[in-house]
Amino acid sequence: MWFLHDGAPAHFSHSVRQHLNNIFENKVISRGGPVPWPPRSPDLIPLDFYLWGLMKAMVYNTEIVNLEDLSNRVQAAAAEIRQQGLGLAEYVGSWVRRARLCIQQEGDNFEQLLSKK
Repeated sequence: MWFLHDGAPAHFSHSVRQHLNNIFENKVISRGGPVPWPPRSPDLIPLDFYLWGLMKAMVYNTEIVNLEDLSNRVQAAAAEIRQQGLGLAEYVGSWVRRARLCIQQEGDNFEQLLSKK
């Protein structure tokens, strides 16, 4: 198994990176890791381009009342996505398309190509 680590400052300490390298036997893709994070790669992160947008739409469809309300909505959205799939087949197809475009563009920007079929 490979671990894709975004290298966010809060997760980038030497001890965290060393721990991940030990657990995943140097199969870590990250900024400063054994396998470098691909340049301009946010378009490849499934959570960024699919799951968070879907969850945000489900959670924030009406005004949040308090922290408990927010927590309940996040849990309900996660359960619904897990139970019903909610577009996961389309998501997988989209991810494969993005990966192929990234390879085709040799890691360069490919966002402008996403709207073309």
